[in-house]
Amino acid sequence: MADVVSEGAAGRRTGTPRAEIALKAVTADPGSPERLRRVLEQVLVFARASFAGVYRPSLDGELLCLAESVGVPRTLYGVRDGYPASGRSPVADVHRTGKAAWLGPEELAEAAESRRTPAGDFCLAALPARGDGGGGCLVAVSEHPEGFDADDRACLELIADAVAYSAPARPAEGEELPANAFTLAMDTGRVEVGVDILELFRMGREDFDGRVETLLALTVPEDLPSLMSVVEADHMSIGERELEFRVLQPTGPPKWLRLRGRLLPGGEGRPARLVGTVADASTLRSDVTDVARVQRLAAALAAAGTVRDVSQAVVAALRKPLQADRIALAELEGDRLIVTVLDPPEAESWPELWRLEWRTEWPDAPVRAMPTLAAALSEGRAHIWPAGTALEPALAEVGPGGLAVLPLPGGGRMVGACLIGWDTPHDFGPDERALLTASAGLAGQALMRAHAFDAEHELVGMLQRQLLPRRLPKLPGAVAVARYLPSTAGLELGGDWYDVIPLPDNHVALVIGDVQGHSAAAATLMGQMRTALRAYAVEGHPPDVVVSHANRLLMDMETDLFATCCYVDVDLEEGSAWYVRAGHLPPVLRHPDGGTEIVEAEGGPPLGVVMQADFPMTPLRLRPGTLIALTTDGLVESVDSDIDEGMDRFAQGLSASDPAHLGLVADALLGNARRSDDVALLLMRYDGMATRPQRESWTVWRVPQAVGHARRFTRRTMRTWGVSDDALDTVLLVVSELVTNALVHTDGQVRLELTLVNDRLRVAVADSSPRTPARATRIGWEATGGRGILLVEAVSDVWGTLPVSGGKQVWSEISLER
Repeated sequence: MADVVSEGAAGRRTGTPRAEIALKAVTADPGSPERLRRVLEQVLVFARASFAGVYRPSLDGELLCLAESVGVPRTLYGVRDGYPASGRSPVADVHRTGKAAWLGPEELAEAAESRRTPAGDFCLAALPARGDGGGGCLVAVSEHPEGFDADDRACLELIADAVAYSAPARPAEGEELPANAFTLAMDTGRVEVGVDILELFRMGREDFDGRVETLLALTVPEDLPSLMSVVEADHMSIGERELEFRVLQPTGPPKWLRLRGRLLPGGEGRPARLVGTVADASTLRSDVTDVARVQRLAAALAAAGTVRDVSQAVVAALRKPLQADRIALAELEGDRLIVTVLDPPEAESWPELWRLEWRTEWPDAPVRAMPTLAAALSEGRAHIWPAGTALEPALAEVGPGGLAVLPLPGGGRMVGACLIGWDTPHDFGPDERALLTASAGLAGQALMRAHAFDAEHELVGMLQRQLLPRRLPKLPGAVAVARYLPSTAGLELGGDWYDVIPLPDNHVALVIGDVQGHSAAAATLMGQMRTALRAYAVEGHPPDVVVSHANRLLMDMETDLFATCCYVDVDLEEGSAWYVRAGHLPPVLRHPDGGTEIVEAEGGPPLGVVMQADFPMTPLRLRPGTLIALTTDGLVESVDSDIDEGMDRFAQGLSASDPAHLGLVADALLGNARRSDDVALLLMRYDGMATRPQRESWTVWRVPQAVGHARRFTRRTMRTWGVSDDALDTVLLVVSELVTNALVHTDGQVRLELTLVNDRLRVAVADSSPRTPARATRIGWEATGGRGILLVEAVSDVWGTLPVSGGKQVWSEISLER
């Protein structure tokens, strides 16, 4: 390796010797698992890059996948986990041509495959990395003003050679898998299979499209839950797995196959793979065996999270194979059975006692009314009664032709019972009895786990709800709705949030964001960021300042997490808005004519990444009837489609919706949401204000006649608005006191604002001091001041203070008569 590196460096500029020495040391141990990462780190050291990554072809050659990366988060530069090998991306072009590409900001903007590529002045280099590994591509990003100079490029070429010879060996060209073997990429669902497996599925090589879903569609539906527990990465654990399932045949009964597999973990940027074999297992069994039934039940229960899921899995696994006429599963709480699943669900199919005890969806029956059942529960073992056995009506009517009662043990006690009944005489064989006993133990343990899951899930949901707004405010001239769907993958807390913040002067701030990761830390940070943004917004800062303050706060918190955010400040009077993006998806507008627009504009990086970051503001113009939609990536991004495609689908869904019913629009947009990630959605329809306020303002100069000038301005404005002289005296008193207080107790500029809406006048005086005016509790006759605020309080309907850009605004509202 050292010789290869030395030869590759021959003739290059003298600026590369240090890189050569470092690479020799890094590549000295060819067996090191950190070898590739350590090679990549030299890009950051010697080529002035801020990010470096290596792409390698997938097993089927259709994708170029990120195998390793170092440096700042790739999302800052729009770098993806993978690119189609036949696409027009720089990575794909370099892989096909074998020629290096050096792209500046202008070339990157033209070559960008995604509209969501963050804007910024950075350069990208892509170099072929070919060697024993069979091909690949080195990518580096630099934010240096001059980009990659000649010395940098020489170093990158040197490192590309080292990357190529650090690649693991790939199968030889044309080499196929063993006839009974397969390999499945867990991120894309692409699968390579041997010829014997295709024959087992009755499929020719030319008919197979390489998708695992194509094979799953040929299996018996009852076996799908157990198969999905293997082929879905969220359910599969590291290690060996063995499973038997059935494949449909053109004629005759299904064929039994046996799958043996092992999940090989991936690394950063490398997908996990499931590798194994599939063989014909029909010679080992008859049409069905009790072992297979228990196996499928165990797989279904492993994926069942809630009590209802467990109950439905038991019913699905037992009723049809046992040809039972009815089956019920119930939890035992005290002396009552709380039924969780009935099959069939109709009340008339069950005994009269059960129908009398019907509470809501299912019955809630007392155990004391069924002494035979109570005895079976106390003994803790399965009981089977053939046809004709004398039982109390509440049990006899469940199974006139035979009844099986399975107590469900868990945690050292009975947690419930499963009742299986037949209408015609049923013969219970020894294998069937063993099946029922084994199923009872599995179901009982699953119920205990589901109880814990339900309790924790409720706790998680309660915490999540506490971190989000309980209700949205009523807005003048607009309507807003929001939806939040937590992830269904486990019990992790999410970091998605939204907020609607009413602001002075009929402004409103719409906020949506997403904290990196799913954990208690992410949820806590989400709550802190939501609170911070609300506080900065209420202080009266413009959108770019609000987001900049939040970014600086997150940087000071020294957390490893970052957050994305979109902040929109809407002026409900004027029908205009300004918005800021911090690494988040842009707003989508639905215009009154039904057309939609994804508002593309320059944005800043995610919060918590760069201390001195710019967050440009972008204007929006809103006509009455315009709908603003903000969402998080959980709604538009999936492993099957690019985020651009998801945004286009989102815009199409908005276009086809009826904005008159925002709640129905939100529910329709969430109908196909991918629930492996959190989803937040915020919609606002701008209708326009029916009555627009009348406004006037006056800058109060610090001159001896300042209060008199303010009073003359107020008197002139009130007469223009048609305010009566009786009400005018009260208004002038309030103006005099508020302006006098601001001039006497603060420094800097003082501004008077008058607003009239529906015979209600608002007087507001803003100054540069954040100190709230003190209300005197007691004033003596000899006092010369302190009565101003008391007078304002006495003549106002309501008064108060607001923080405004480092200062404050003292306001008073007065009812007027024309």
